[in-house]
Amino acid sequence: MNTATQLPLFRRPALFSAFPGLIAAESTRRGGVSPPPYASLNLGLNTDDRLENVTENRRRFLTALGIPPDRLTTSYQVHGNEVLIARQPGHHEGYDALITDHKGIFVAVGTADCTPILVYDPVREAVAAIHAGWRGTAQQVAREALLAMQKEFGTKPGDCHAYIGACIDQDNYEVDGNVARYFDPEHKREDAERGKWFVSLKQANKAQLLELGVPEEQIEVSPYSTWKHNDDYFSHRKENGTTGRMLAVIGLAGRSS
Repeated sequence: MNTATQLPLFRRPALFSAFPGLIAAESTRRGGVSPPPYASLNLGLNTDDRLENVTENRRRFLTALGIPPDRLTTSYQVHGNEVLIARQPGHHEGYDALITDHKGIFVAVGTADCTPILVYDPVREAVAAIHAGWRGTAQQVAREALLAMQKEFGTKPGDCHAYIGACIDQDNYEVDGNVARYFDPEHKREDAERGKWFVSLKQANKAQLLELGVPEEQIEVSPYSTWKHNDDYFSHRKENGTTGRMLAVIGLAGRSS
């Protein structure tokens, strides 16, 4: 299943279009005010871009989605597997997955090559936003997020719909053996002559979701690569570490009682 709907500021997962009241999207790098090397819709607070630029970019992105900026929950991400149970909006530190069952709370993660994963449980009306780089993937952050949803909200993986967003593609994600050893053979390939490996973050995270019991027909994988489609997305690796950040956001409109 491909992502079908495109606007300059964001792309919406087609998978979620059947759910009224659910707002889910991942930003592009287009439509903002930031100058190079953060051109132009840089949403990352932890970059050297001017704060007023990032604030205006976030306002544009969230307003276009119909999300009040003061209802957003984010975290300074540390490439781990800690899960935040978001009961109110705000910015936190140390979490790479955010979950909530509160309407009107929108959880989001920032990326620029790592994998964003958005999850919706329509039965319990709960959502998750997950940031999975190689470290988070190796620590099974997607699994930890769904287990936390199960514990806190009664979520069943079989009810979940999951979107695996734009990230660096396998052909351009070169790693050494110390990283590759954390990945199953079907999610990596070796360049023996150079002593390097190429890892698929998308497929490794999809495998975690499938193993937990999320049905394959309820998983959408973005066809986009931050490296190959660098005109549309920021790529930390391709842009030599100096670039902006996208946001992947999900939540239910309204307010919980």
